[in-house]
Amino acid sequence: MGFEVSAVGRVESPLVERASAPRQGDEGAPAAWVVVANEYADAVADVAVGEALLLLTWLDRAARDVLVVHPRGDVTRAPLGVFSTRSPDRPNPIGLHRVTVLEVDGTRLLVSDLEALDGTPVLDIKPVLGALDER
Repeated sequence: MGFEVSAVGRVESPLVERASAPRQGDEGAPAAWVVVANEYADAVADVAVGEALLLLTWLDRAARDVLVVHPRGDVTRAPLGVFSTRSPDRPNPIGLHRVTVLEVDGTRLLVSDLEALDGTPVLDIKPVLGALDER
C-alpha cells in the first residue's frame, strides 16, 4: 500500500552534514528556520513566539532499508529493531522534533532545538497540547 505526501515547507539550518548534527534536538542543535510554503500562509498565521510545536519531517538523506541498528551507533550496545529506537534510518524516515518558536516572520518560523539538516522537507506542524488545551 502506498500514498502520496507533499511537504508544506523545508528547514533552513546551519547543519548540512549528518555527521555534524546532534542525535536529538536537546543535545546542542542550533536554532533553525522552518520555511512554510506561501500557499500554507493561513495555516501558520496563528503560530506565536514561545509556542511549543511538533514538527514532522521527511529525513530525505536516511537509509530506508535499515531494520536493525546499534542504539546511537554504539557497537558495544546490543542491536535493536529500528522501531525501538529514534534512528533516522528506517523504512519510512519520518522525523519527530519538539521545538519552541523563537521568532515569526510571515511564513518563516525560527525555532530552537531542531536537529534536522538544511533542506529537510517539513511534512506537518502541530501544537504541543496541554491537558486542558484541546484545539
